[in-house]
Amino acid sequence: MSGDIYLTQEGYEKLVNELEQLKTVKRRALAKAIGEARAYGDISENAEYDAAKDAQAHNEKEIAELEDKLARVRILDKNIPKDQVLIGAKVKLLDMDTEEELEYTLVSELEADYSQGKISVTSPVGAGLLGYKVDQVAEIKIPAGTLKYKIIQISR
Repeated sequence: MSGDIYLTQEGYEKLVNELEQLKTVKRRALAKAIGEARAYGDISENAEYDAAKDAQAHNEKEIAELEDKLARVRILDKNIPKDQVLIGAKVKLLDMDTEEELEYTLVSELEADYSQGKISVTSPVGAGLLGYKVDQVAEIKIPAGTLKYKIIQISR
């Protein structure tokens, strides 16, 4: 794959820890499961052995994918302008229809987690907010209609 992946330092460390977990703990557990399944006898008709080998192959694929992503990571610079909604920005918004205040952090797809208020810059809302400044109103078209958000505050 090609293309840079922009992450916060926190997101980068999370991926590094996930990779380490897959390479050490999970690899050992799968090797042990393969060894135990092998002990059951004839591996040509051994469902436990086949399942363990499949799990091992899946783990190795995940490791390769993570290593590829980590090779393309660019950690977000702390010197990104703070007066504009860009990746890495924490944005406080006012929903112009409901008068509800919302707060999102714009991150890459790899870090997106709506339950933590982290939305991807490629999502409709994330992409629709990019480039706006404080006191501007963003009109974002989504499948269910149009959202109108006033930018109240931008921080990093």
